[in-house]
Amino acid sequence: MAEEELEFKIIIQNCVASVNLFTTINLVSIFQQLVDVEKLEVRYNPEQFPGLILKIKDPKISSLVFSSGKLVITGAKSIEMIEEGVLKIIGILKTSGTVIESEPEIIVQNIVASGNFNNRIINLELAAMWLDQSMYEPEQFPGLIYRLDKPKTVLLLFQSGNLVCTGAKTEEQVHEAVRNTYYALEEIEGFDS
Repeated sequence: MAEEELEFKIIIQNCVASVNLFTTINLVSIFQQLVDVEKLEVRYNPEQFPGLILKIKDPKISSLVFSSGKLVITGAKSIEMIEEGVLKIIGILKTSGTVIESEPEIIVQNIVASGNFNNRIINLELAAMWLDQSMYEPEQFPGLIYRLDKPKTVLLLFQSGNLVCTGAKTEEQVHEAVRNTYYALEEIEGFDS
């Protein structure tokens, strides 16, 4: 089967990014100004956690905001959604008195995706024997854990052909990891159907 013909249903479930705004943020002031804003969910309890939790609805993302000017963004379904969310959060912070003069530095840390190999059944016992860097202990977890070096990702493979990919930094890496795993399973005749 030619590579161009390989189509797998892959859905990005979560993108996590770190952001540096290159400024300091007064979390107490931000919390006091935003706590009653209807379209936002804001929590801040410095005794339990040093960051402010800020959730926005459009795009639907969560962020941890730290006084150092660093953020962690989660819940995005694409890198574009991260970028849109960061711009919205910058707008909220600026409206609340934070001075932000630099372009934000956005670094994607992890993309989690789910999908399947077109509903092909995987022989996990065979895959565990022949795939390097794989681990399969069905009495503890029903899936096979497969670590790839290129791209550096981890796939959870299930007998049903379903999979979860984590550790990718780009959507292209997700697709490359799934393709590489498919070819590795084909090579060892790891599919039952």
